[in-house]
Amino acid sequence: MMPLKLLNNVIFQSIFLMSLLIVVGIFIPNWLVFVITKAIAYGLVGLGIITLMRGGLVSFGQGFVFGIGGYTAGLLGTQAGLTDAMLLLFISFLFTGFIGLIIAPLLARYRDIFFAMLSLAFSMVLYGILIKIDAIGGSDGFVLPESTYFGISPSPEYADYILYVVSILMTGVISILLRYYYNSTPGLIALAVRENELRVEYLGSSAFNVTVLNFTIAAGLGGMGGALNGIALGHIDPEFTYWTTSGEFVFISILAGYLSVPAVFLAALLLELVRSFSGRYFPDTWQLILGVFLILSIIFIPSGIGSFFKQFFDKFKNK
Repeated sequence: MMPLKLLNNVIFQSIFLMSLLIVVGIFIPNWLVFVITKAIAYGLVGLGIITLMRGGLVSFGQGFVFGIGGYTAGLLGTQAGLTDAMLLLFISFLFTGFIGLIIAPLLARYRDIFFAMLSLAFSMVLYGILIKIDAIGGSDGFVLPESTYFGISPSPEYADYILYVVSILMTGVISILLRYYYNSTPGLIALAVRENELRVEYLGSSAFNVTVLNFTIAAGLGGMGGALNGIALGHIDPEFTYWTTSGEFVFISILAGYLSVPAVFLAALLLELVRSFSGRYFPDTWQLILGVFLILSIIFIPSGIGSFFKQFFDKFKNK
């Protein structure tokens, strides 16, 4: 269990960062508010992947839950008339977490590349289904209705900022809960599974159960990220589930590493900024730039950005 002093430090740091980002959001341009909101959406999916990475697994198919979350929010908005952004995010989290719980026992039987490719297969099957369903837009997808907050529809000039604030508050709470989980018994067992699964089983713990739990958490986070991305864009389409989208989530996770929660969102923001500026100034070669960026990251930061965060906080705690 996390010591009370450490938990209080995590809560204080999270509140400070949330407050800082909310204030900064007032002064930055709308395009950057949008980019940060998208980065938070992708970072939530990345958090799910590093939760799996702590147990020695990587999912190549998180586009599966990302797409389910996006379509859940979209269909609730268009078919059920539910437009409250916070409620849509929460429902998407619960629903995709439930879907994850259903398929997790199958995935948890596999390891290494088999786990990764099976998760990718789920994603591509869903993509193939979605592009064939004309009732929900087929390959073009569909547009979401404007979001509301507690029944209030904000004016267009403030809509992006309000969603930005909601996403920051939501992410802060999730980060605190995940930090607590990582230091709980199941979270520490996951690290032990990563190092030596057989020994964990001999000691009486279940690697299977921990993997199921981790994948369920990852699914819920992925669904919430998909819903947030759909709400921010105002549009949902099957590309949410495509393998290239899943690859971007793996990119974020590799760049961040599994040692720090904030590093995931920083990595997601770096991805969005590199993609935005590369797409603007080098529209025909931005994928090449992203590839070079990833190669350099792996060579020079093999443990991910999170290793710098960990070193900083370790020094801070020792003072």
